[in-house]
Amino acid sequence: MSREIIAILRGVTPDEALPIADALVAAGITRIEVPLNSPDPFDSIGKMLEAHGDHAMIGAGTVLDVQSVERLHEMGAHMVVSPDANASVIVATKQAGMMSFPGVMTPTECFAALHAGADGLKLFPASLLGLEGLKAIGAVLPKGTKTYAVGGVGPANFSEWFAAGITGFGIGSAVFKPGMSVADVASRAADMVAAYDAGA
Repeated sequence: MSREIIAILRGVTPDEALPIADALVAAGITRIEVPLNSPDPFDSIGKMLEAHGDHAMIGAGTVLDVQSVERLHEMGAHMVVSPDANASVIVATKQAGMMSFPGVMTPTECFAALHAGADGLKLFPASLLGLEGLKAIGAVLPKGTKTYAVGGVGPANFSEWFAAGITGFGIGSAVFKPGMSVADVASRAADMVAAYDAGA
């Protein structure tokens, strides 16, 4: 089962990347992004792809330009996650055969991202949009649109978001923060998977 949970490893270093990825995959989280404003992000992504590229979806977050998309494609990355709905980044991602998850907040941004070819919509910040906002936007989105809540979501409120119609989640500091031990990440990931499975 591929859970619709994307682990966001903002601030991870190349030395931490592989042990953290190992812990996440072992716990059952097989979608991992390294934001490009992390230290040496392409090194971290490369290590993860080498170890887990055949059974996990590995990619980058905070992708702001086409040049970064091209570099990720050359590395064999699987997905591009952005904080905005930049059509040129979405189009380049899809042309390269990768999955595109742009950040959106309004119905206008949602539809612009979908028209550009996005595979799923990253609703950010989800805490600001809220459950009622998700329900309202969900009512007008095309049937089958995948939506991911990012920002202010975690195991404690997974079930509420599922009930409101969310597809999945992007989880950052609730699963990893710089300086966190591998054991701590593994424990948090296990709790997250259990809550996800209970609520899905």
